Amino acid sequence: MNLQQLTHTFNSIFPVDGHGDVRIFFSPGRINLIGEHTDYNGGHVFPSAITYGTYGVARRRDDGLVKLYSMNFPEAGVIEFSLNELDYRKEHGWANYAKGMIRYLSENYGSLPSGLNIVINGNIPNGAGLSSSASLEMLIGVMISEIFNLHLDRLELIKLGKRVENEFIGVNSGIMDQFAVGMGKADYGILLDCNTLNYEYAPLPLNGYRIVIMNTNKRRELADSKYNERRSECETALSRLQTVVDIQELGDLSEEEFEANKQIIRDDRLIKRAKHAVYENQRTLKALKALRSGELKVFGKLMNDSHHSLRDDYEVTGKELDTLVEAAWKREGVLGARMTGAGFGGCAIAIIECDRVDEFVARVGQEYQEKIGYDADFYVASIGDGAKEITREVV
Repeated sequence: MNLQQLTHTFNSIFPVDGHGDVRIFFSPGRINLIGEHTDYNGGHVFPSAITYGTYGVARRRDDGLVKLYSMNFPEAGVIEFSLNELDYRKEHGWANYAKGMIRYLSENYGSLPSGLNIVINGNIPNGAGLSSSASLEMLIGVMISEIFNLHLDRLELIKLGKRVENEFIGVNSGIMDQFAVGMGKADYGILLDCNTLNYEYAPLPLNGYRIVIMNTNKRRELADSKYNERRSECETALSRLQTVVDIQELGDLSEEEFEANKQIIRDDRLIKRAKHAVYENQRTLKALKALRSGELKVFGKLMNDSHHSLRDDYEVTGKELDTLVEAAWKREGVLGARMTGAGFGGCAIAIIECDRVDEFVARVGQEYQEKIGYDADFYVASIGDGAKEITREVV
């Protein structure tokens, strides 16, 4: 990201508007290394922040207006609203994520003393399922906390970001995305219990390996509807299991307990959905143990097993993701590969020996193009920090 270009754009859009210092912030995207569709089933996830994300330049105004401009959507121009008018408006598009964050911050901590001029530029592929919305929410939250010296607790910002997603935007998602974006730590993954929000960092000892993000370039049209459908299926399976076992969530079950009681669900499709939730949660715990022991090959196999389960039991992969992952499995030097995110398009990830990355991208890309008919995109990712101010790093 060219930060000079970002600040130049800010100064050209808002030449003499406002007062105080121009300040620069960064908020990452996220990948989930393992633990997919476990968050709303009371299980564990294992995400990390990445070095792709959303940059923002901001300065206080002298009035109560907020003016936003995105270099990713220049055709939308400057979007403007007042601190006294913070309702969702469809025509404000992407800026509703920022508006929702400002609204809930104001409701919880008092009205802001002034408005802001903000220019945004992100390098997260749009529609790839790497959490560009959570990245924007946390960017605005950290920006406001720092500029107005609110010293807000990071976990509270994370909860507000989830509230924006659920109540302001209307997407019934869990807390993983905001948590990974807000709490990320360079070279570490985060094991998060989505029920209790207890978490621990685990080192990612990727010496000699790189993480490659593989974008199907298929927009996730089905993701939201299928996501809600899978949630409903798991809730039905859970309610039937609760007639014989004392559990609050599917994530409370061990594999053995599930196998001993699964017939009470009385529906093969629902049994498969519940099996994924239970086994994937256990895979995530095993993944943490493998990383702590430096057993990368075990971790890679757990990634592969995760994709098999997402494909066969949870049925959320689709032709594009399966093509990428199965092509990755064939390549030398690949520890593991799996889809990441909600599924039905979006991205997969693979862990690959450093000196084989170029060949991997060429060969997997060629196979995908031949089978699907259009190109996939590939990004070599590093595990980075969570949302923060970077003004001093740039100057």
